[in-house]
Amino acid sequence: MTTTFILYALAAALILVGLAGAILPALPGVPLVFAGMLVAAWAGDFVYIGWPTLTVLGVLTVLALIVDFVASILGAKRVGASRWALIGAAVGTLVGVFFGLPGLLLGPFLGALIGELVAGGTLRRSTAVGIGAWLGFVFGTLAKIALCFTMLGVFALALLL
Repeated sequence: MTTTFILYALAAALILVGLAGAILPALPGVPLVFAGMLVAAWAGDFVYIGWPTLTVLGVLTVLALIVDFVASILGAKRVGASRWALIGAAVGTLVGVFFGLPGLLLGPFLGALIGELVAGGTLRRSTAVGIGAWLGFVFGTLAKIALCFTMLGVFALALLL
């Protein structure tokens, strides 16, 4: 096995794990996708993928991280979530990872709902906050996935040109 083959295999593994991480909040998905592309560029001695392309990919990575963070916060804030609800949504998201897809879908909602109840909100208000947090999580995840595929498109286009 050559070093180049090992680097390309590592790059592919990083990109695949990163794509999974765009959905699973326990993995830093978008940075792993970027790392995989950086390793692939390095394996090719930066001939096909140079610094201009890597800069664009880096900007898309930062954009994805910002969008994910802002979407999650705004989803809950839009319905007037308390600090406890925001903390609950974050904890619910992390705990939800261990319960598979149902946990990923229900974790942010339940965490925000419980957090808002702890803060003194009514069940009706807490439910609205939970729904807002869940919508923010879903939007953030969809945006991360879209930006990951945009990064793959930029990478593929740079290889073809």
